[in-house]
Amino acid sequence: MPKIHSAAALKIGQRVRAVRQRLGISLEDLGELSEISWTSIGKIERGASSPTAETLIRLATALEVDPGSFISGLTSDDYGRRLHQLSARDLIRARAEQGAQRREG
Repeated sequence: MPKIHSAAALKIGQRVRAVRQRLGISLEDLGELSEISWTSIGKIERGASSPTAETLIRLATALEVDPGSFISGLTSDDYGRRLHQLSARDLIRARAEQGAQRREG
């Protein structure tokens, strides 16, 4: 069984493959158009590799789609279990509460 980088990488790869196949172009063609090796694109499409932002933009430009369409709806949880479930808002609120407690105490 092929190794999958993450659920997010798999979803991104499936989206890239769907657009490429809908347009009827080969991996080699997409490689030429995006200036990314077709073997790298194959790894992305299989979810074995997680693409960089630059790679996503190059692929999207070659496929004439919005790069955001490849990552829409993904969350950090799609990259695996997170140790911290907090957001910046949670952190700011907790720090404000700590400061208020110090002033009261």
